[in-house]
Amino acid sequence: MTAYSELYAHFGRVAALANAVGILQWDNDTMMPRGAAVTRTESMALLHVLRHGMMTDPRIGDWLEAAAADTGLGAWEKANLREIRRVWTVETAVPPDLVEASSKAISACEMTWRQARADSDFKALLPTLTEVLNLQRAIGEAKGAKLGLSAYDALLNDYEPGGHSTAIDALFDDLADFLPGLTAEVLEVQARRPADPPLAGPFPVAAQRALGMQMMEVLGYDFERGRLDVSTHPFCGGADNDVRITTRYDEDDFTSALMGVIHETGHALYEQGRPQAELGQPVSVARGMSIHESQSLLMEMQACRSREFLRFAAPVMRKAMGGSGPAWEADALWRRYTHVERGFIRVDADEITYPAHVILRYRLEKALVADAMPLAELPLAWNAGMRDLLGVTPPNDRLGCLQDVHWPSGGWGYFPTYTLGAMTAAQLFDAACKANPDVLPAIGRGDFAPLVNWLRSNIHIYGSFYETNDLLTHATGRPLDASVFKAHLRRRYIEEV
Repeated sequence: MTAYSELYAHFGRVAALANAVGILQWDNDTMMPRGAAVTRTESMALLHVLRHGMMTDPRIGDWLEAAAADTGLGAWEKANLREIRRVWTVETAVPPDLVEASSKAISACEMTWRQARADSDFKALLPTLTEVLNLQRAIGEAKGAKLGLSAYDALLNDYEPGGHSTAIDALFDDLADFLPGLTAEVLEVQARRPADPPLAGPFPVAAQRALGMQMMEVLGYDFERGRLDVSTHPFCGGADNDVRITTRYDEDDFTSALMGVIHETGHALYEQGRPQAELGQPVSVARGMSIHESQSLLMEMQACRSREFLRFAAPVMRKAMGGSGPAWEADALWRRYTHVERGFIRVDADEITYPAHVILRYRLEKALVADAMPLAELPLAWNAGMRDLLGVTPPNDRLGCLQDVHWPSGGWGYFPTYTLGAMTAAQLFDAACKANPDVLPAIGRGDFAPLVNWLRSNIHIYGSFYETNDLLTHATGRPLDASVFKAHLRRRYIEEV
């Protein structure tokens, strides 16, 4: 066997193990009986240890060196070799004792966070969160030493390969200057509208599930390679060619669950469209979280909050929910789905105010990882940032700096990918509509094939063949450009009202 074929076979086995972990994790989050928790934890821990051992196998370095000298490799094989080297470098950068210490600190911090959040008591979280931060900083420094990056950029690289905070700073500073004025302008426009009547429930879960599955089919989801279930927090998971999504239902409000299904379907379409010929290899996986998030937000925000989609969907929703009256008209539903409001909670935020929540978290976590701000000052800095970016001040820590689990769970460097994904979604949708002027009219007919076909041929089939900036440039003709996102927001919320 050649060195490359050894690598190919080895990482195929790594992927098979990851697929098993994915299904076990999905089961854990959806339907596993409580009594199985201890056994499942032990099984998952062992599988993670086995995977880490395979990812740090000392033979990988020798195979990589030999394969790099192979002049017979094709473009996809060279890209796979690049991705194998990237993931191997990251996996081997951190000493096992640091990984273990971080895992234990995160477990303790997550448990403390649940109670601290309920009690709105940041001081109670401070000791365990300090330990998590110190260990994440050490992990970032260890990875950064191998990758030639700052500690923060090394942590960011786990979620956004090749991403750099200098580029994000420029994009986010531009948005931060733009958003407060736009928010005020949109709120003035909204204030002049007559109030719409409420959608009267209850909306039975069975009817909501049927509607969600109908819309999944409209978007192009393949039920032969996935399923829809219920979980506390909606997610997309599973395994290669077994892409499962979840949602949660509220019998008083079907609109939230439906958009949750559409959001996760966007993720799933990406996973179902990955390159089959290279499935199981690092080159086949989705290209980072900003691209992944762009696929869900493209469906949820760009396509399915458009007037065209809601003209198609309004009668479908009315029939499914047994609704009638003005509240069920397409224009009323559009106003409902594009309502803007300043608020404290990120996950409840609308398309206009959401980026401000992310920019705040990004700026704070970058300062904390760089040790440029004491962690004890986080509540004050958070509230000041909320006041500057959103014009509101949280009355307590539960509605402020304790609302997200990302930092207690070790997710430092993840937050910016949410807004990078929203910006990418706008740029991709704009490019798709320009490449095929029938994309929006077809959505108005309930036909997503033109859009999905464009995404398949420009994003999905490439997996990680291209690096992120190259992939976006290949698809849209330019790197990420904040002006496209800004123009989308102004058009939807000011010009087309």
